[in-house]
Amino acid sequence: MSETIPSPVDDMTEGAVRPAGQKTVFVKSYGCQMNVYDSQRMADVMGAEGYREVATPEAADLILLNTCHIREKAAEKVYSELGRMRALKEEAKAQGRQVLIGVAGCVAQAEGEEIVRRARTVDLVVGPQSYHRLPDLVARAGVTPGVVDTEFPVEDKFRHLPDAAQARTRARGISAFVTVQEGCDKFCTFCVVPYTRGAEVSRPVGQVIAEVEKLALAGVREVSLLGQNVNAYHGEGPDGTEWSLPRLLRRLAEVPGIARLRYTTSHPREMTEDLIAAHRDLPALMPYLHLPVQSGSDRVLAAMNRRHTRDDYFRIVDKVRAARSDVVLSSDFIVGFPGETDADFADTMDLIRQVGFAAAYSFKYSARPGTPAAGIEGHLPETVMTERLHALQALVTAQQRAFQDSLVGQVIDVLFEKPGRNPGQMVGRSPYLSPVQVIAPSSLAGTIAAVRIIGTQTNSLNGVLEHALHMNAVQAAE
Repeated sequence: MSETIPSPVDDMTEGAVRPAGQKTVFVKSYGCQMNVYDSQRMADVMGAEGYREVATPEAADLILLNTCHIREKAAEKVYSELGRMRALKEEAKAQGRQVLIGVAGCVAQAEGEEIVRRARTVDLVVGPQSYHRLPDLVARAGVTPGVVDTEFPVEDKFRHLPDAAQARTRARGISAFVTVQEGCDKFCTFCVVPYTRGAEVSRPVGQVIAEVEKLALAGVREVSLLGQNVNAYHGEGPDGTEWSLPRLLRRLAEVPGIARLRYTTSHPREMTEDLIAAHRDLPALMPYLHLPVQSGSDRVLAAMNRRHTRDDYFRIVDKVRAARSDVVLSSDFIVGFPGETDADFADTMDLIRQVGFAAAYSFKYSARPGTPAAGIEGHLPETVMTERLHALQALVTAQQRAFQDSLVGQVIDVLFEKPGRNPGQMVGRSPYLSPVQVIAPSSLAGTIAAVRIIGTQTNSLNGVLEHALHMNAVQAAE
């Protein structure tokens, strides 16, 4: 999956005149939500150096591709993109203009100098731990191309972000992501995150609060806390003690203007009693929990080094639902892990049936170089993995549709975000992350209103303002 960062950047297009001395930067993000957040950070870091963010690579003096290494196809997309960027760079050179191309993110961390050898058009390779050094690296690359920085610094990188990146005041909408934790110590055998993102590091509480407060002042109403293992958060508090994620959530729920809180991605082993209690106690904490399980087979879970069993997962789900009855779950699944048998896959399908998910992200196993699973015997044929993936996705899709259908006729709170595609239409988010399309005035942007769900589409809901229905009923009675 790839996406360009949604942001209020310049509309400068190819051939546009740049202000004298004004440098421009284009950042494209691949993969997870944390990469999107990191891309915004890089744009801010360079903005502090006088770079203006633009919406197209043709308008940029600096192009940064923020990459994902979770699956092989995601990494190969980057090299395809670099091939296209080479022509753009050569065209700029013919015009007497220098364009620098940088590769950032997890592919940069994993492959380092190999990227420069494989794609000569790349001037800079920078890993996720070094974004605070980006201005210096760009300056060096402008003189001597081929700069590579993929070291894991000893210092906490969160303490070295400039003010612009610590506390963004450029709201990118009604909802915002805030990274609070990075890295992972779990070492699942299929995963590259511990090698590309490093050990778990938690952002100091004061930094998180300051950023959320400034986002709230800029009009943000919903904040999603991000981390590779976010519920393992253990940031240093203002009092010098270590704060847990539930304690942080309770504090953020007090920030004026913040109406909704979410967090992702979680690990079952970190679903503490206190965190489950936060779901019960905090109305601002949305009843939508993304809790990856990966497999329903104990044998496969052990081979994955997940350090939880299927029964552990069932117990957590039961506790969360007991704490808050309206909570819905989404999850991650990997099919075709080396050695996965028909019985193992049947266990996964059984778990899905028992839990019931509102959504899920599912993938065929992709061997990542350097991970323990890559060396395990029993890699499955592509055809078997494809067949199992289709079966799993069909089951999850049916559950998703059943959940959406169950909302028809209900009244739910919707946070309105932006105009819809049709005239007079607004789009908002349900507590369950579903987009909701409603005929409503644009003045509702940034507000929460009661909406009666009247229909569903593939990935969204249709609704009517409950207030409007009430007024119509009153008028009809008169």
